[in-house]
Amino acid sequence: MKPPPLRLLRPASPTEACALLAEAGDAGRALAGGQSLVPLLNLRLAAPEVLVDLNPLTELATLACGTGALRVGAMVRQRTLERDPLVRRRLPALPAALAHVGHLATRNRGTIGGSLAHADPAAELPLVAVALGATVELLGPKGPREVPAAELATGFLSTCLEPGELLVACTFPLLGPTEGAGFAEAAPRAGDFALAAACCRLGLDPEGRVAAATVAVGALGPTVQVVPEAAQVLLGSPPGPARFAEAGALVGASDRLDPPASLHASPPYRRHLARLVVEEALAEAARAAQAARNGSPSREDRREEEHGA
Repeated sequence: MKPPPLRLLRPASPTEACALLAEAGDAGRALAGGQSLVPLLNLRLAAPEVLVDLNPLTELATLACGTGALRVGAMVRQRTLERDPLVRRRLPALPAALAHVGHLATRNRGTIGGSLAHADPAAELPLVAVALGATVELLGPKGPREVPAAELATGFLSTCLEPGELLVACTFPLLGPTEGAGFAEAAPRAGDFALAAACCRLGLDPEGRVAAATVAVGALGPTVQVVPEAAQVLLGSPPGPARFAEAGALVGASDRLDPPASLHASPPYRRHLARLVVEEALAEAARAAQAARNGSPSREDRREEEHGA
């Protein structure tokens, strides 16, 4: 299979890339890692006349940790983020989720910005970005702007990106000293698209009770869904299996979900999987929050020590 005829343009700067995309209009697409776009081209499911290649733009491939936040350039490779020691210590839910993205070859080429801009509701990165309260930086003909990750996707494979706009970075708030996050996914096989996925964040008060919570799920509708009623039931109580099961049940029964049927699972079964992955993600978030509160090493820290990292 081969892609349709097209022109490949290589801009010298993000601003030039935006100008080329604006000039091409609906006939133009940005090319990052190509792990989603190239198969669509080869299958003739996408037929742009112009591809704007972002790979020469090294300024979009930076990773920086500032005061309270991690800024990830759009062209940072998924494998780079997965293996970064600082990310593994400060935001372990990110590498935990990235381990489920395709296979090593996929993650070696796939980019952070490409995954977010593709807006696949079954993708892991958009789910984590929403659950952790990330902000996406966009650049376009009207200048830069920021939008919450939760507002980036407007539907299945659709975003709020305007003509000529480019996603240039994503900023993740770092977890606080009594916070933890967890990720869980159910898929037919390793590397397959998720049937249900969850990313949850918990914050504990001085007595060890849940003071703040976020429960988000993916692959269960046209966009990532946050389920506030599931988070609400956790507040004010110590984290534990009974509360996690209650939250999972609320997610599984939520009207916010619209799980599609597939060859692998019916909508009711995907709702059942939603309950399970929420319980698993909450349990991991609670372990991480309690470890942070007690000042003990996280699971990622212990793994790095065991492997001499």
